[in-house]
Amino acid sequence: MSEKNHFEISKHKDYLYVIKENISLVHPAYTNDPLNIYLLLGAHTALLLDTGCGLFPIKPIVDELIGKRNLLVFNTHYHWDHPLGNVEFGEVYIHENEVKLVSNPYDVSYFKDSPNEIVKVYAAQNFLIPPADVIKPLKDGDTFDLGEIVVEIIHCPGHSTGSICLLASTKELFTSDVAYYGDQFLPKKEDFPIVLKSLSKLIILFEKQENIEIYPSHRKYPCDKNLLTDLYDGITNIEKIWDRKVAFDFFESWQIDDPSGKFRYYIARE
Repeated sequence: MSEKNHFEISKHKDYLYVIKENISLVHPAYTNDPLNIYLLLGAHTALLLDTGCGLFPIKPIVDELIGKRNLLVFNTHYHWDHPLGNVEFGEVYIHENEVKLVSNPYDVSYFKDSPNEIVKVYAAQNFLIPPADVIKPLKDGDTFDLGEIVVEIIHCPGHSTGSICLLASTKELFTSDVAYYGDQFLPKKEDFPIVLKSLSKLIILFEKQENIEIYPSHRKYPCDKNLLTDLYDGITNIEKIWDRKVAFDFFESWQIDDPSGKFRYYIARE
């Protein structure tokens, strides 16, 4: 396998490409295929949102798509399937809360026992994936002008302390892992209010602007406001179905299936 057939590339709009990568290839516990890596093309600058799992080079694909544009590279957050291609790029931005987490080699030794052959790519690097040379901080409210497209950073902690969403002036809201249909990785139960506050922040956007489309980092896209309200209601309801939880040791979590079938929750035990 090579990057040519590892990634699935689709042109969604004149200025928006989606580069898809299946994370279940690394370990079967991860079922949120595909990972959606977004590439926005402004008039003079392109923006790559995440760099993926680091299994095969993604930069040659990006370089071909952006032409002579400058390139910005953002990590939506630090979890392994989003920054492991950072080493291909000289400079990467991430929220200020997680700069240190992606500034050092990334330890993926928890994949040593994966039954999947592809983890040999990580084994060849001693399960330590090198970082980008330069990591720059993002904060809530930062804006970047790509040329005819302006993007704004929205800090949405909960899934991780530095999770960000991105609102484009072209009416796309990139929600990263803050909201998507599928397996949801949540903090411990007492921290649910942090998650709900972030979701509320996004829901309010829809009261201020019409016709926003949601582009999550996993599975289905685009989505509408129902994704946010479905997830908000589902997390609020977890307390009522708490007795249905079972242990899922690989994620050190409690697993609960949402009655709607739209989500499965993995809730941190510690």
